[in-house]
Amino acid sequence: MEESKKSKKGLGLVPRLIIAIIIGILIGMYCPSFVTSILITVSDLFKQFLMFIIPLMVVAFVTMGIADLSQGAGKLLAFTAAISYASTLLAGSASYVVASTFFPSFVNEEVVAKVASASDKAISGYFSLEITPLLETTAAVVLAFVLGVCISTMRGKEIGDALYNVFKEFSEIITKVLGRVIIPLLPLYICGTFAKMTYQGTTFAIMSVLWKVFVIVILLHLIYLLAAFTFAGILTKRNPLTMLKNQLPGYLTAIGTQSSAATIPVNIKCAESNGISEEIRNFVIPLCANIHMAGSMITITCCVTATLLIYGMPHGFLTLFPFICVLGVALVASPGAPGGSIFTATPFFPIAGIPAVGDIASLLQAMYIAQDSFGTACNVSGDNAISALVDMYYHKYIKKDNKG
Repeated sequence: MEESKKSKKGLGLVPRLIIAIIIGILIGMYCPSFVTSILITVSDLFKQFLMFIIPLMVVAFVTMGIADLSQGAGKLLAFTAAISYASTLLAGSASYVVASTFFPSFVNEEVVAKVASASDKAISGYFSLEITPLLETTAAVVLAFVLGVCISTMRGKEIGDALYNVFKEFSEIITKVLGRVIIPLLPLYICGTFAKMTYQGTTFAIMSVLWKVFVIVILLHLIYLLAAFTFAGILTKRNPLTMLKNQLPGYLTAIGTQSSAATIPVNIKCAESNGISEEIRNFVIPLCANIHMAGSMITITCCVTATLLIYGMPHGFLTLFPFICVLGVALVASPGAPGGSIFTATPFFPIAGIPAVGDIASLLQAMYIAQDSFGTACNVSGDNAISALVDMYYHKYIKKDNKG
């Protein structure tokens, strides 16, 4: 019995998503239409619950992210946050340039036509239950920013810790819902999406594109890490190849856990191997685990660009750049759980022209989560390149000034 429990626990989210996709395709191909309709009904009910939770998640995580981020080490905090945002912004912009250059060569008119013809063979669930969110997404973002900034600036001066603790516990509740309900039931949601797409005849047209997207995304992660460690190594007079070799345990741990937070202890050891001082590695690595999302940004940008191309929607730089800029800040709200970044990004899909609900959004979520472990590994590895730069800044300017 114990061995059975361990093996069940060991089946990660990505394998479960792959199984769900395969089952959804088989149901859409071979099962009677009423089976597909039942699955779509259940999937739609889950989607309604998901959209009810998302504004609450934004309020919980963005509020806490800003409240925590705005406290502490002054110049050092500002320097680390600036480098993290610049890195994330640069990674997203570069990935868009690559995606917009190469993706159109294999997202051709035939693929777009197959996707567009799906409406000719429509299928839906038997019924739907509308669950109205307590807040609209935009209102949730504004409320979260107001609360986060006010809590961080007033806490300990004009107010106590009561409100901070309320939102800390609220974020833990939402994290629990994400871990116990959203993530476990996500494969069912994706299964329904692929059953519907297969019945309508679009699955194989889309899948013929996705594998090429995945290869390019992983290559972009590796190129980003090589560039980041080369840049950090040159400025800090460290060997970039040695730094990359020392980072390998953190990279592999992140692939296995799919969590930046879970990789923090190993990543601190990697920073120690790279000669980062104790005070800096203990400050930067946990902070960057929450605010530096270059790998996630690369994956999301590529997946969004591919999705826009597949569905024949506008995909110019002026369409994507505002989305990248907003997401660079919003991803601070990402919880340290598998798939957290894409759920944080979901409310902002409309900035790129993609509805936050529906088949396109669920396809995009599935595309991202299939790559999530590699994006997380890129995130945490990039954290150590940043830690080297912050360590140099600390010893060259801050510590020196304090001694003076």
